[in-house]
Amino acid sequence: MEKCKARIDSIYNGSAVDGKGLRCVVFFTGCNMRCGFCHNPETWTEKGREVTLEEVVSKIIRYKSYIKNGGVTLSGGEPFLQANFCKALVNALHKEGISVIIETNGLICDEELIRLCDGVRLDIKNQDKDIDGRVFKFLDCCQKYDIPVTMTNVLVPTLNDGADKLSKLKELKEEYSCIKDFKFLAFRKLCESKYQRLNMPFPYEKYEEGSKSDLDKAYDFIKR
Repeated sequence: MEKCKARIDSIYNGSAVDGKGLRCVVFFTGCNMRCGFCHNPETWTEKGREVTLEEVVSKIIRYKSYIKNGGVTLSGGEPFLQANFCKALVNALHKEGISVIIETNGLICDEELIRLCDGVRLDIKNQDKDIDGRVFKFLDCCQKYDIPVTMTNVLVPTLNDGADKLSKLKELKEEYSCIKDFKFLAFRKLCESKYQRLNMPFPYEKYEEGSKSDLDKAYDFIKR
């Protein structure tokens, strides 16, 4: 185990928003995108700390009884950038009877890692441009191995809450039976202090936060 290493930002125990049940979340550093709404910009620019597989597994196991009705979520950053470590971690946690899902932007299709995981939270990025074509390849792989996908989308008023953007999401949901659930996430600015600390401009500062009304309208559109 000790020879397998990765760089992470942190491990958080007790999340109720990164998958079903209470979960332990491993935040990997490194990302292949720079989303304007990102709540974890520190994973772009800070190297985090190096950890061994043994260290991560032993820490998660301490929470095993606490997350028995949930599991572990690999997030970031982008965990698929450290796919080999993630594969080893999933295998080690499965041996402990712990389920693992991966939170990703879907731009890196590592078939072996997709096949190993118990589910995917796929965040569709359609705020600044159309859905990246690599997402379709990723979903094809999830479909092939019958991996359940929860599709998420950060809804930013005036950017991607119009019929043109929502129609593409609806088509995607209808095309892939592996997409079992769909969640809109309201754009929030709780992360502004992080950008200030990192001496970085907050790209979406000029946009209004999303409201429950915005979410309701988007869900109504998708369900039509």
